Amino acid sequence: MTAAPLLKSLRDSADLRHLRQIIAGLDEGVILIDPDQDILWANDAALGMHGVESVEDLGATVGDYRERFQLRYRNNHRLHGADYPIERVLSGEAFSQVVVEVAVAGEDEPRWVHQVRSLVLTDDHDEPECLVMIVQDVSAQFEAEDRFEQSFNANPAPAVICRLCDLRFVKVNQGFVDMTGHDREAVLSRTVYDIDVLARADQRDLAKERLAEGRTIPQMEAELDCPGGETKLVIVAGQPIDMGGQPCMLFTFADLEPRRKAESALRQSEERFTRTFSLAPVALAIGALDGHQLCDVNEAFTSLTGYESAEIVARPLGEVELWETPAIRRALEAEIDAGNAIRDREVRIRVKDGEVIDCIVSTEPIQLGDRDCVLWAMRDISTRKASERELVHAIEAVMKDTSWLSRSIMEKLARIRTPQAEPPGVGLDELTPREREVLALICRGLDDKSIARTLDVSGNTVRNHVARIYSKIGVNRRNAAAAWARARGFDGDSMPTPAAPPAAPPVRPHHDTLSTETAA
Repeated sequence: MTAAPLLKSLRDSADLRHLRQIIAGLDEGVILIDPDQDILWANDAALGMHGVESVEDLGATVGDYRERFQLRYRNNHRLHGADYPIERVLSGEAFSQVVVEVAVAGEDEPRWVHQVRSLVLTDDHDEPECLVMIVQDVSAQFEAEDRFEQSFNANPAPAVICRLCDLRFVKVNQGFVDMTGHDREAVLSRTVYDIDVLARADQRDLAKERLAEGRTIPQMEAELDCPGGETKLVIVAGQPIDMGGQPCMLFTFADLEPRRKAESALRQSEERFTRTFSLAPVALAIGALDGHQLCDVNEAFTSLTGYESAEIVARPLGEVELWETPAIRRALEAEIDAGNAIRDREVRIRVKDGEVIDCIVSTEPIQLGDRDCVLWAMRDISTRKASERELVHAIEAVMKDTSWLSRSIMEKLARIRTPQAEPPGVGLDELTPREREVLALICRGLDDKSIARTLDVSGNTVRNHVARIYSKIGVNRRNAAAAWARARGFDGDSMPTPAAPPAAPPVRPHHDTLSTETAA
């Protein structure tokens, strides 16, 4: 060999050594392949990406490599023969960004995800001299993407992702499908302008500006159109993300439709309550539990008390002096503070002009917004109480002269004047023998005259017995007395028939007496 070729050979050997030293330090894996299919060399990164320690473990040839490692695409489609990236490198094909999953022969699950590209080194005559397969381990990246994919699909919060380059939706989760009713595949084939996720947003212009710039879109209310023609009130926000090396925008939503329906139902309920409260013929007032201040009163309340709403609302009842005495107010407020509802309590209230009137008061605890309140209901019974007092006065006037009233009427008048609890039920033992005889004859259907003849007593005596029987057993009619007796197994048949009165002695004719006297 002449000096020049020798120097060139030595220089080439030095360059190759330096090139290998540089490649050895790269993070990317580099595998050098001879055009005759031999694997010449691989750096440490390439060996580590295949879980081996030497080039021999990769395989002496391209065929050995195929036998030791099984490859498939991310869609689980297995690669065969000429589809292997190393075969494509060997054929001189230029490619980049080919992503494959790599498994050791005999194992079902892949260990690594490789992103592969090719490089062809040529000689001075532009002929392939060395083929290079450059490998990058992207396992961590795709594992993160898989985790994101799983969490994105499993997240119940509605979400969609669109590419910023064409604003086309690339991912839709089940939450968005359930909320809007859109078909998943139909959404994936359309753009943000076709399915406007920013429809009627309260900051729409700002959202469109941020979307165009790829910046965060703050939370805002929007109203999405659904396939059935209805709309959904939502809160929408956008967050820029990178997915598969492409800038995207993640839109997330919070469904406000249940809140809107609840607010509508609450508003309608409050309107109905307000109308009922205002138009009720009974005096109504709403007071707060803390301090017993009145919050609202209806027209019937102002008519009853004489106070206008502005004069009494926001003032404590104690300050208004609505009750006749402070003792009444304290007693009522103590019961309310104890959590007790008041039912039909007779009290006296003092109206605006100073007059004291009788009322029946009831209360019920209610909730207005987040405030604990009590609903007051008042009914004026002054007329009824006046009528009762007048009736008592009339009874007292009548009872001053009782000579012409029967005892039963006197007892009834006394009960009206001084109401008492009804006497406990009496039995047959409470009746005298004579009263039982009279009751037995009543059960047999006899009237007073027949009873008087049967018992050989006067009619007045019978009537007195009957009145006492009525008073004792609490009835006022003959058929009621008979029913009372039969209910206790006493129907009169068990009583002996009263003995007939003894016959009167014979009366001598008047003329016999005269004759005797004459004879004498």
